[in-house]
Amino acid sequence: MFKRKIYDKLLEWKRESNGRTAVLIEGARRIGKSTVAEEFGKNEYESYILIDFSIASKATMELFEDISDLDYLFLQLQLQFRVDLVERRSLIIFDEVQLCPLARQAIKHLVKDHRYDYIETGSLISIKKNVSSIVIPSEERRLNMYPMDYEEFLWAVGDNTSYDLIRKFYEMGKPLGQQTNRKMLRSFRLYMLVGGMPQAINEYITTNNFKMVDAVKRDILRLYEEDFMKIDPTGRASLLFDSIPAQLNTNASRYQVSSVLGGSARADEILQLVAEMMSSKTVLVSYHANDPNAGMSANKDLTKFKMFICDTGLFTTLMFKDRDFTENDIYEKLLSDKLSANLGYLYENIVAQILAANGNELYYHTFPNEESRHNYEIDFLIARKNKICPIEVKSSGYKSHTSMDRFCEKYSDRVLWKYLIYTKDYTKERDLFCLPVYMVPFL
Repeated sequence: MFKRKIYDKLLEWKRESNGRTAVLIEGARRIGKSTVAEEFGKNEYESYILIDFSIASKATMELFEDISDLDYLFLQLQLQFRVDLVERRSLIIFDEVQLCPLARQAIKHLVKDHRYDYIETGSLISIKKNVSSIVIPSEERRLNMYPMDYEEFLWAVGDNTSYDLIRKFYEMGKPLGQQTNRKMLRSFRLYMLVGGMPQAINEYITTNNFKMVDAVKRDILRLYEEDFMKIDPTGRASLLFDSIPAQLNTNASRYQVSSVLGGSARADEILQLVAEMMSSKTVLVSYHANDPNAGMSANKDLTKFKMFICDTGLFTTLMFKDRDFTENDIYEKLLSDKLSANLGYLYENIVAQILAANGNELYYHTFPNEESRHNYEIDFLIARKNKICPIEVKSSGYKSHTSMDRFCEKYSDRVLWKYLIYTKDYTKERDLFCLPVYMVPFL
């Protein structure tokens, strides 16, 4: 198993909770939830049972219809899975728990019983139809899990030094030097192309063949499309998902839903659909902050948003979905930054992914340019110390940053720090921090 940071969070939960809560790992499909839960059971407990509700027998499912006799429940689980459970030293994993709502509801009573520890994993858990008929247990501690981040990717490919080196230069506020910057950018672009899905990373390590990696990612995208059909059998969610790269490429100030679905969809239906897609953890949504300040959640515009994909590796494959596979030469050109297309939206997606994985809600802001028909736009806004930090993303170098300048003039009393994310080395231009994209995790 690849080393994952969430493992340390599980250790912290086990130590602090001491059986008083269960932990629910939420995340998109194929990001490694089941793998890390089972590895945790193997390493940290005397024994464990993993119940995968996607393949569980009818007899197992029926156990949760009546939990009035927990002695009987535990005896049956031990018989069915041929595992001896030891009080306070065993773990029970409910994998894909959204497929057995009664098992999730039972957590309240299982935790109160206090004999064993419990980990739940699942996708699409928050969708109403999966929880409408049950009582959501308050004894759950939720952990959001994301695709493997850049540091985890480096660990997987055997690089245990580069990330700490980058962090040190960021903290010192010093450039790495042209040669080192090029090396780090190539490594980071490789991460952007392969992505953070464990299967894709394993395929890359095993075959060193981008075509094989691309095939894995296409399989995952097909699974996501199947999930979207569960959300919305009309296929609208799939259309919205597939159109994310094209929508970002138009450089519009919002996702133009009408250009994808036509004008028939009602606004309330779109809001519901977007909320459910967010719940699937497969997409990230950045809302327009009407009044950019530290309390952006209070003035976000739910009808004005941009969508990103949870994993930039999947985003790269979706960009070229019209072809049977993303040819190796396209990957090579992307890796060396020689593809002719404007790839600014690819860098926007990776920045969105990193910010979200670090616990930031995503916001952006546009405001009128009186000298042009085009608006000024700040790609991302994050809150720090009761102020805001505007972030502008460039796909290569930069010649100007007019939007940033105008924004900081307009909201000078609200801005703490301002960042330009690009592909050149670290530098500081007066009070503007110009950071290579691989330093975004440290913001």
